[in-house]
Amino acid sequence: MEWTQEMRYRPYQEWSEKYVRELKTNVEQSKWRLNYHIQPETGLLNDPNGFSFFNGKWHLFYQSFPFGAVHGLKSWYHVSSTDLIHWESEGAALEPDRAFDSHGAYSGSALPVGEALFLAYTGNVRDQSWERHSYQLGAWMNKKGEIKKVAEPLISEPPAGFTAHFRDPQLIRSNDEYLMVIGGQTLDEQGEVLVFASQDLVDWQYRGPMNIHQDLGFMVECPNLLSIEEHTVLLLCPQGLKELDYQNLFPNTYILAEEYLAETNNLKNPQKQQVLDEGFDLYATQAFTAPDGRCLSVGWIGLPEMTYPTFGEGWAHSLSLVKELTIKDGKLYQYPVEETQRLRGSQETLVAEANETFMKQTANSYELQLEIPSNCQGSVHLFSDSINEKSLVLSYDTKQGKVWLDRSKTDYPLNPEFGETRETIVEQGESLTIAIFLDKSTCEIFINEGEKTLTANYYPTEEQTYLLLENSQKCRASYYSLSK
Repeated sequence: MEWTQEMRYRPYQEWSEKYVRELKTNVEQSKWRLNYHIQPETGLLNDPNGFSFFNGKWHLFYQSFPFGAVHGLKSWYHVSSTDLIHWESEGAALEPDRAFDSHGAYSGSALPVGEALFLAYTGNVRDQSWERHSYQLGAWMNKKGEIKKVAEPLISEPPAGFTAHFRDPQLIRSNDEYLMVIGGQTLDEQGEVLVFASQDLVDWQYRGPMNIHQDLGFMVECPNLLSIEEHTVLLLCPQGLKELDYQNLFPNTYILAEEYLAETNNLKNPQKQQVLDEGFDLYATQAFTAPDGRCLSVGWIGLPEMTYPTFGEGWAHSLSLVKELTIKDGKLYQYPVEETQRLRGSQETLVAEANETFMKQTANSYELQLEIPSNCQGSVHLFSDSINEKSLVLSYDTKQGKVWLDRSKTDYPLNPEFGETRETIVEQGESLTIAIFLDKSTCEIFINEGEKTLTANYYPTEEQTYLLLENSQKCRASYYSLSK
């Protein structure tokens, strides 16, 4: 199907039931549908939104275009959970149905306030000349899950000196006020993180751009300001960075600082900006501090402007596992929440003898916990065929302190113009642990309990169901089958 602009922005009610039914049937036939990750029923999923805990449940929304695997007229879709692992569909939440969000209910956040959940999001509007207008909008969700939009915009236009690329509000409480942190772009195309403040969620005062003094590219998306263990972390998606080494079209990054100083709107002693995930496919990470004190995050496993094989099947993308963010020795760590262990089924201990190949047939839905000795070289072949011609290859050399991921051995190349390998550095001469979560067509890898992470989509053929281990020294691994 050739997607025209008219089709991408066709009102939801004008899509026929027959079309939706046929699309759903087509999606259900996909061999790449996931087992335990959040995925769209049909169409495209992208940014996670409104991650929160309210009325005894975890709530998560995501950007949705349900009519095809393209970026079109966006809405929010709602899922909920009691354990952060098993998610139930709550249906469409915010649809583009009024003047202030006529061309898309774009990304945002949620915050419990009293007996309701307050949602903040960006309304995308195009005029007759297709010029963009951005509004920061609000809505209230009650305990029954009913949502009512606030009649007027919270913020009706970008501040002076900024373009309409003004979006993705994050709501937080700070001392005795509410803050709204928003991604923006100056008229001379410089990325900024903008801060607004309010006492009542109605009247918002502009505090100005956050004083960061680092390269933020030509635009910032999805900023999140977090407090973790007496540190401040700013998550963001700056597009067009020049002062950071990365291979993806757009990176997901973070800046670790001592604290955020509201009175001067700046980060105290910020470290240099770093890539959040060193794999191929992670973007738009959203995080919040849960009532139990944990800082929890979830990201979009996908990237803007990239092409994936499931586009032809009428669906695309997923959300990552929920991860807990912690600070250890001045570094940000990310690791799946403890509740993820509830997915575990059968357990096996795998032993790979030195300089021999260990092979196991799998259902491509498992967790693998590896212990790699110091001064060891080896590889894990994921989604492998029986003769190891095609696979997603994770290699390591603990003597040199390097880990790299190669997805070039495939029938379905993924955006090779941005490279088919990714590499990360670990401590030389030290042992390391690797946790791998494989799910049909996606993979999340955590090194040294989340010191480094690599996320990748990979699309195997029906013959690629094997796991292979190769090491220069004897290695052990724990293998768990995973299911919902």
